[in-house]
Amino acid sequence: MQIAMVVYDRFTALDAVGPYEILSRLPDARVDFVAERPGPVRTDTGFLAVTADKALDEVPHPDVVVVAGGPGTSTAIENEALLAWLRAADATSTWTTSVCSGSLLLAAAGLLDGRRATSHWLALDLLRQYGAEPTGERVVTDGKYVTAAGVSSGIDMGLTLLGRIAGDEHAQAVQLLTEYDPQPPYDAGSPAKAPAHLVEEFRTGGRFSLT
Repeated sequence: MQIAMVVYDRFTALDAVGPYEILSRLPDARVDFVAERPGPVRTDTGFLAVTADKALDEVPHPDVVVVAGGPGTSTAIENEALLAWLRAADATSTWTTSVCSGSLLLAAAGLLDGRRATSHWLALDLLRQYGAEPTGERVVTDGKYVTAAGVSSGIDMGLTLLGRIAGDEHAQAVQLLTEYDPQPPYDAGSPAKAPAHLVEEFRTGGRFSLT
């Protein structure tokens, strides 16, 4: 099974690394980080780069597509070469997935038309503009499309997909092996729970922007 982790300039590291840690433990799986051109791809902080070992056109028919999100989505969504590759890869993939604003790229490629999907909470409204039906769920499965909400939810998406492919017990074993047992010190991980003034600051771009 070939898994293509799609990255681009200013993607968010955990969007890719989270599901990578889970899905790389699939039996007989090969994981390739792919980008428009091979070489280092800088993350959104600018401090970290991930090496794309292959160009998109070197991986035409992956079994699983995982598209990372991040601030770079606003530029990548205009990249017709990337969108064309997503359409072509999706034509033969078994699973097409995304984390965070990566779902905007799937939607912009026309792959989520009329489908339920999720994204980072700051990007949910944008999904509708590209024909998808946004939901606030953490992981959404609609047919072969599996989308995850913001950043950390990529781990949940990976486990969901792992269970579908390799069975619940294997997914549970990987969850145990990675000791994924979230017990955060704060209960502020969604706009419904976080302090209202923080939510408003993010929505107005005062602290953070997806672009």
